Amino acid sequence: MRYFIEIAFHGAAYAGWQKQPFDITVQSVVEKALFTVFQSEVACVGAGRTDAGVHASFFVAHFDVKQYFDERQFIFKMNQLLPHDVSVIDVYPVNAEAHARFDAISRTYEYYITQQKDPFRLDRATYIKKLLSVDLMNQAAEVLLEFTNFKCFSKVNTQVHTYNCSIKQAYWEQKEHLLVFRIQADRFLRNMVRAIVGTLIELGLRKRSIDELRQIIKSENRSKAGKSMPAHALFLIDIVYPQNIKI
Repeated sequence: MRYFIEIAFHGAAYAGWQKQPFDITVQSVVEKALFTVFQSEVACVGAGRTDAGVHASFFVAHFDVKQYFDERQFIFKMNQLLPHDVSVIDVYPVNAEAHARFDAISRTYEYYITQQKDPFRLDRATYIKKLLSVDLMNQAAEVLLEFTNFKCFSKVNTQVHTYNCSIKQAYWEQKEHLLVFRIQADRFLRNMVRAIVGTLIELGLRKRSIDELRQIIKSENRSKAGKSMPAHALFLIDIVYPQNIKI
């Protein structure tokens, strides 16, 4: 029987979702808890990698087990076993062929910037003292929807078959001293969101123009784009699947 498990995690202590030989990851602690619950090895396949230090208020993975179980009891047990910075939100049966990664229709990230020194957002937002032009950054965000190849924002030496992504929305919102960048796409390249934010920040500081942004994207050259922003301010907040995936 295949199940989807919905998880939230604070990523500061982890080298991303995917298991690594020498680092602690979210996948490794989830699979350790699954082993304790089911008393056998249970592989868990995530919706994506997520970079080291990135958070997720909503993440999905799938796993297969032969026995039926009480879903509420499972959630309770898992949350007792998992570290304080990882929690299980929900679990439910899905079609046998359902895949947490390949069946995702879209993913949505948010990046947080504070324009005021805020001790309560030290680990959840990047502090930028200089005034940013939200109008310019929103104009730049709209340019992203004109393109599909985002190699210029991808981590170099990454093994992917294509650099094409379909961005469905990208915009900035200002909430008092907090700036929130939201971006939704069918898929994301490694480091893509943080590189996009770093580039848009340069436009917000009037260091680059809209035309330069178009040239950067067309160049497919990572060195021409802005710096990668810190991971601690990036959150995966939503993943959308076909409605008929649940049993």
